[in-house]
Amino acid sequence: MAIQTPVGATGENHPAPQSASAVTPGQQRRDAWWAAPLGFFVLFSAFGMWATFRAFENAYYEAGPYLSPFYSPTLKIGWHLGRFAISPALLILPFPLSFRLSCYYYRKSIYRAFLADPVACAVAEPKLLAKMRYHKYLGERAFPFVMQNFHRYAFYAAVVFIFLLWVDTIKAFFFTDAGRMHLGLGVGTLVFLANILLLTSYTFSCHSFRHLIGGGMDCYSCSLANRTRYGLWQKVSFINEKHGLWAMLSLCSVALTDVYVWLVASGRLTDFRLL
Repeated sequence: MAIQTPVGATGENHPAPQSASAVTPGQQRRDAWWAAPLGFFVLFSAFGMWATFRAFENAYYEAGPYLSPFYSPTLKIGWHLGRFAISPALLILPFPLSFRLSCYYYRKSIYRAFLADPVACAVAEPKLLAKMRYHKYLGERAFPFVMQNFHRYAFYAAVVFIFLLWVDTIKAFFFTDAGRMHLGLGVGTLVFLANILLLTSYTFSCHSFRHLIGGGMDCYSCSLANRTRYGLWQKVSFINEKHGLWAMLSLCSVALTDVYVWLVASGRLTDFRLL
């Protein structure tokens, strides 16, 4: 006999809520649960295709004071694979990408959007995939998912690149006209500034940084240093609440910054000087 809640104001009986584990394919959610994984699939796929194209293009990555984040820092290399020159971006991009691909937010999104494991909470896996999967749960302790634990080390590489991109952003404020360098402001300057602010918010709202600041302590109030760390941990925790938002906005901003440099460097667009 089914357990029911009291009759509501409409006079209808409503079944008691069930746990996610009890949901069957015929009782799946009827809201737009597919929107988030579909949106991530489209956006991340587009980013991956553009980044791959730019990494192999090896051109149009510098325009005046603007240097594409895909090619920062500037590397002067003369390596060739046959008659093809090896792009510096192929040596640079693996570091920031390793940080993103092992990020806790991206793990969840990639598992849902690309692996359908599962595609959303309280939604059954596709039957074909459910039959193919190895159902003994191993967490992230076996290959290849054990490599996700590299995230805490990738964070340090990401911090180095944040510093380099801040340097590039400062350089975007200085223009050379008639052989003289002067302070200025172009549309590209604002693009670079927005990008580095979003990247900084994403990097330093990371769970690894949050643990680095406030983890490994048994007593927050036992010393001035511990109290200071606790205060910093609270501030990092505040921006950590929007980590997923910073993750997606910074993904868009770094791609759009590269697109802007590509357009200006290739002559398809003129950088408008505001100051």
